[in-house]
Parts: sequence; C-alpha cells; structure tokens
Amino acid sequence: MTYAALKAFEGLPAATAGVGKDLVNEPMIRHWCEAMGDINPAYEGPDAIAPPTMLQAWTMGGLSGHQGRSGAYDELFALLDGAGYTSVVATDCEQEYLRPLRPGDAITFDAVIESVSERKTTKLGTGHFVTTRMDVRADGELAGTHRFRILKYAPAARAGLAVGQAREQQARRPRPVVNRDNAGFWEGVREHRLVIQRCEACGTLRLPWLPGCGACASQDWSTVEASGEGTVFSYVVMHHPSFPAFDPPYVVGLIELAEGVRIISNVVGVPYDKVRIGMPVRLEFLRVDEELELPVFRAGDGAAVGVATGVAAGREG
Repeated sequence: MTYAALKAFEGLPAATAGVGKDLVNEPMIRHWCEAMGDINPAYEGPDAIAPPTMLQAWTMGGLSGHQGRSGAYDELFALLDGAGYTSVVATDCEQEYLRPLRPGDAITFDAVIESVSERKTTKLGTGHFVTTRMDVRADGELAGTHRFRILKYAPAARAGLAVGQAREQQARRPRPVVNRDNAGFWEGVREHRLVIQRCEACGTLRLPWLPGCGACASQDWSTVEASGEGTVFSYVVMHHPSFPAFDPPYVVGLIELAEGVRIISNVVGVPYDKVRIGMPVRLEFLRVDEELELPVFRAGDGAAVGVATGVAAGREG
C-alpha cells in the first residue's frame, strides 16, 4: 500500500445526507447539563439553546450505528486494516459554532475525508492520522463544523518491539493530557490536593478546569481545595474492552463533591456490584505506577482522606 493510494481518498465523502435521529430537544439538553454540571441559564426556559459543545451529539448513530456512511470511508479503513493498521484511537477534535441550536431544529450533516497523513510513528505504534470534517446543518442552515481526527495504527509490538517491552508499555495507564488550562489541577494532584477553580467575578466553582467562567465569562479566578467528601451521582461498570492496565470489572463514577461540582473517577473500596447512586465516598490518591498518581474515591467505613480543606490564594487572569 502506497501513501498515494491513501491520499487519493482526501476530499471524498465520508457520509452523505446524514440525518440526526432526533430533533434538538430539551430532555437531551437537560441530561447533558446535569452530567456536565452546567447551570448556564441559556440552556433552559422558553428561549433555550443547546450547549454548543453538544454539536456532535445530535449526529451520533447510537447503538444501532451510523447511517449514510460512504463506500469511500469503508474502503479507506479496509485498506488500512489490510496493511496491518488494525487498531484505532481518537486523538482530538475541533469544533466551530456558527449559530445556536434550539429545541425543534432538525439536524442534517455531510462529512468529508479531509486528510490522511503520511506514516507516523507514535508511542502507541506506527500508522496514519485520518481527519474527517463534518458540516452540521439545522433546518438546512449551516450551524457548525466538527473535525475529528483518529490514528489508525499497528501496535508497537507488531512494529518490532520485544514482547516484554510491549507488554510493559501496554500495562501502563494512559497519561493525562496536561496543558496550560489544567496544569494547576495536576500540580495539586501531585501534592495530594484536589483543587477546584473559583470565579473571582461571580464566585461560581468549576471542575474540570477551564480558562473562563461558564456562568459569567470572566477569566479571573482563584482556587479552592476540596474537602474530599462526596457522593456517587452516577456510575457505570466497565467489563469491556479488556485493557492490560486495568482489571475489569471496575467502576467509573461521576462523583458530586461536597462543594457542588462533579468529577469523573474510579470508585474503590467496595465490590463493583455494591456501588449505588447516593453512596458516600471520600477522596484518596492512588499510585498506579512510578510516574502517575490519580485521585480516586473510596466507599465504605474507615476510608482515608488524602486532602485537607482550604483556599489557595493564587489568582490568574
């Protein structure tokens, strides 16, 4: 397989005349906001709009799969699979919002294979980055674009690494993405502190960390150190897929902290089938390897709390 054969797919449709399975609707908006802890008043009431970051949600195929996917898209992936690039990982997405979506809007979309990279070698393995661009329309009017990039790759073990080395790499937990917007959070984790942002203009707390306040758009903030107390707001039990760094079944919980914000983490200390919504949990820090420690939440009596309550005075603009 030559790179020219892959590049020939650039510009070909990935999906044509796709139709959203539901109109933009208030229940989905409400569920999204509850899960994200987003209390922006723009997302409720008679003049409500949908959160812009829901753009892709209205186009998703659900358990029954996507409709309208093109033959070119399937052919490209078959070509990559045949060349040994059988694994896939999503790397990033970019969205552009052109107009708000409102309850009742009918969603249609088209997608194009925007680019296929030359062969790249990453820590995961060697493969090609494939970028698709989706144009999302509401009642026929362009509402936004969604670029989605994946890596189709051959795992490192197939690229010639020793089996023992490959297993050691595969057994490591994925590293968190640390950037200028969330570096303070991960610095707190290293110090065994769970740090929440607080807007200096309106006092709204936010987690995960963001560069600006979702309630008033102010970019001035300080930090509050969480008490470590919380409850299980929602959870899922992960059985599949099996990954060497994890030992299924295990619980991924949406934890509501005593301060009112929510964080996604593992629930530990009780069997996976004993976790319940509303269950009290307490923060501790789990060292998963020599380089990485993560905040987790322990259920049950006598759990240690790995933080102390307090307010950090740092402020950034």
